[in-house]
Amino acid sequence: MKSSLRRTLKTAAAATMTAGLLAAGAAAASAHVHVDTDDPAAGGYSHLTFNVPNESDSAKTSKLEVTLPTDTPFTSVSVKPVEGWKAVITTNELPKPITIAGATVTKAPSSVVWTADEAHQIGPDEYQAFSLSVGVMPDAGTTVTLPTAQTYTDGTVVKWDEKTVEGQAEPEHPAPSFVTTAKDADAHGAAVPAAATTAAPSAAPAPAAAASTTSDGGSAAGWIGLAAGLVGLAAGVTALVRTRPSKVQ
Repeated sequence: MKSSLRRTLKTAAAATMTAGLLAAGAAAASAHVHVDTDDPAAGGYSHLTFNVPNESDSAKTSKLEVTLPTDTPFTSVSVKPVEGWKAVITTNELPKPITIAGATVTKAPSSVVWTADEAHQIGPDEYQAFSLSVGVMPDAGTTVTLPTAQTYTDGTVVKWDEKTVEGQAEPEHPAPSFVTTAKDADAHGAAVPAAATTAAPSAAPAPAAAASTTSDGGSAAGWIGLAAGLVGLAAGVTALVRTRPSKVQ
């Protein structure tokens, strides 16, 4: 029994160590500048959030520069303010005109630079999130790559600009990226058939009347139930008083 217990403990210890190593590996892999998008649907607008961890033990992150695509440019870019950080959006001429939603675009935002004041720089074991609102998203299946440069207070510049290839090991400094999905037909004011638009108002009052009736009936039933409960309580108190033995003189 002792040997069996000993083998069980060794197995548990090995499993715990393996889980720890896997967790450490996952943490190391996630310690990259990466981007999350809340809606990558083609033809729409999305919020992009860049999560920026500080990977230096001695220096702080003081600047972040994101390069925006020019082959599938965004026609609209706005910045969510971050306390202590100044953001600058630069717009440039495109290498060649692009047609977006039927319009010819010759200029587009090309980069966003955030710079921190000294009190709000990202220190060791800290991270900061930087958000953009962008649009219009390119066609479904497009990989949007956003090379990013992270500058430290000791002068080091880490460029997150290496392309990730499916089926191959992740590079040391992968560029933040995401893939657009199919266009959402219901998003951003999808067209509504005329018949449905005119039919909806005439049908709307009926459910409202039904809801009102239900509400009134429920209120009446509630009051009746409350009254019945009070009557029952009074009867119970009376019965209790009558059954109590009288005090002996």
